[in-house]
Amino acid sequence: MPRLALYALAVCLLTVAAAVVSFVRGSVFIGIVWVLLAGLSSNMTWYYLRRGRTAAARDGSVTG
Repeated sequence: MPRLALYALAVCLLTVAAAVVSFVRGSVFIGIVWVLLAGLSSNMTWYYLRRGRTAAARDGSVTG
């Protein structure tokens, strides 16, 4: 798994946790902002995963 994909996945998990905490504490607006950031980091994770797979397939090398 590419390093940037792992970083983006970690950010995604942290933002989901922050959204849950915000909603539990009653801060709906901040919770929505965290949910939007979680969606952005999730898309970044998928992008870097696909980019890493296509680069590995093109080079014929196995990374991991």
